[in-house]
Amino acid sequence: MTLLVFASRPAAIQQMAPPERLTLMASVLSRFFWMVWVAIALLLASGFWMLSVSDMKLAPKGWHAMSGLGLVMCAIFVHNWFAPFKRLKRSVALSDWPAAGRAMGQIHPLVLTNLGLGWAAVAAVLIWR
Repeated sequence: MTLLVFASRPAAIQQMAPPERLTLMASVLSRFFWMVWVAIALLLASGFWMLSVSDMKLAPKGWHAMSGLGLVMCAIFVHNWFAPFKRLKRSVALSDWPAAGRAMGQIHPLVLTNLGLGWAAVAAVLIWR
């Protein structure tokens, strides 16, 4: 997420016209979001296993916070996948650049939110051992 938000997207905005930029970002996000689906499956499976083999009452507060934040992040991603990202792909396929730009404008803050929540989850585990 950090690479997309702080490097790829700003460089594309600076150097490319909207049709090329939005086509590139739709392609990059298509690949990236499939990796996110795999990561979600692995993280949920390992997290549920980790909590299932420990006594939930004795698990550190940070584990519970991380689990809760992780589920919120999953929900945000699922919304991002099925709403603005779907609109971005459709708009790019139709060469509707204003609609594609609006969709990208909706994706960006959701990715920023997940980036912040991810760091909050890491902090929770470190703070509440």
